[in-house]
Amino acid sequence: MSNTITDTNFNFPNQKSLYKGKVRAVYNINDEELVMIATDRLSAFDVVMPKGIPYKGQILNQIATSMMKATEDVVPNWLTATPDPNVAVGHLCEPFKVEMVIRGYMSGHAAREYKAGKRMLCGVAMPEGMKENDKFPNPIITPATKAEMGDHDEDISREDILAKGIVTEADYIVLEDYTRKLFQRGTEIAASRGLILVDTKYEFGKTKDGKIVLIDEIHTPDSSRYFYADGYQERQDTGEAQKQLSKEFVRQWLIANNFQGLEGQTVPVMSDEYIETVSERYIELYEKIMGETFVKADVSNIDERIEKNVLAYLAN
Repeated sequence: MSNTITDTNFNFPNQKSLYKGKVRAVYNINDEELVMIATDRLSAFDVVMPKGIPYKGQILNQIATSMMKATEDVVPNWLTATPDPNVAVGHLCEPFKVEMVIRGYMSGHAAREYKAGKRMLCGVAMPEGMKENDKFPNPIITPATKAEMGDHDEDISREDILAKGIVTEADYIVLEDYTRKLFQRGTEIAASRGLILVDTKYEFGKTKDGKIVLIDEIHTPDSSRYFYADGYQERQDTGEAQKQLSKEFVRQWLIANNFQGLEGQTVPVMSDEYIETVSERYIELYEKIMGETFVKADVSNIDERIEKNVLAYLAN
């Protein structure tokens, strides 16, 4: 079993604070920049699984940082350096308290709401006569309020965001514009690799000088859903399930083992063999999304490697 990193407690020079999310640890350096470490933790149904997944942190970090570089000409982002396969460094930002979810197809949460008879999602109308996984006439933005750890994100409309003062109207117009531009570019990148970008979420923050930038992950299998383009229409026409690339396979395994994050439920035990298959699946996701072979980093001592690389970066 490969070594994994599931927790970090570094003490870097000029470190002001440490925030631990479901998957990432974020170190504030001198109130100027953030060192974000992607761990190998696996989160599903807003619950962190007991064991780490080998190479998952490296995979998520490398997809996210590569996608930021591939979109920086259309939307500015927080990223300034990647000193380690699991680490991204960027500008200190104040995050907006909404996640900008955008959907090109009626899948996942949108499909479940539609099946329940709803035709409005986050204040946005969904056309009549659609089937699950059909393409929307135009992509729809369905924001969610960002949950504290352990709580579920909640749908919210543009009108409620503005009425509650969560985001100013001027800023929200920028968030919508950036979301559509990123989704368009992400759709083009996916198409070049034989994939369809179905839906995804973006998070934004504001730098100290008031600039709105993209933060956190982008176009990863944890934040996005992809379909294989080849055979998509035939599967829709015959009512078959779509072949997809996301961490949905983990959710389905948990559901089959009677776990959906509900009160009183116990997380099923993941054997080493199953964890190895999850790791292999994430590597497959990386190679499909990135269009390149995944190169495994040295994991003989991940903590030591990360600390050494971050210290070297901060010393420059």
